[in-house]
Amino acid sequence: MADDDSRADGAADGDDADEELTWETTDTDIDYSCPGFDVRRDEVTLPDGAETDFHYVDEPAAAVILPFTPDGDVVLVEEWRQAVGRVNRGLPAGSLESDDDDVATAARRELEEETGYEAGSMEHLGTVEPSNGLLNSVHHHFVARDCEPTGERNLDFNESIRVAVEEYDDLLAAALDGDLRDGRTLVGVLRYELAGRWR
Repeated sequence: MADDDSRADGAADGDDADEELTWETTDTDIDYSCPGFDVRRDEVTLPDGAETDFHYVDEPAAAVILPFTPDGDVVLVEEWRQAVGRVNRGLPAGSLESDDDDVATAARRELEEETGYEAGSMEHLGTVEPSNGLLNSVHHHFVARDCEPTGERNLDFNESIRVAVEEYDDLLAAALDGDLRDGRTLVGVLRYELAGRWR
């Protein structure tokens, strides 16, 4: 879970001009905890001096992988998502563990655990905060190449996942026409496209 100093460090890295917008955290506590995330409550002082509290989801950082087979197809997961009541098609992803020292190594592990595919190479694509108004989640996106189904899947007890392989152009078309709705996958695919155009 996030440590309490991470928010203060982030604020300190900003411009002096940001000080007029900065909230001061005077206390923090966990209001609710469940497998995968906590709901944290911060007591804060706003820039005008008003005092209030703010709740948000506190969860570990995650690795999101865009995995290519040697033929250039993409390995996807089709997973039941209870919050929206349907099967979601998207990229393999998983939370980092507290003892993960190397994010790329964690990305390799998460790819294998969800899909059974092992990556020949792993390249960092970018890091994003997907919804920083509601949660402190950080997603580290990677491109994996030469992925082969040589590993063993190891799903969590509450994961219902089917592995699929799809042509990259079909995945890109789905991202552009609105058929692909998973936010992590959209960020990964579109960032990959943009990175390719600038190289």
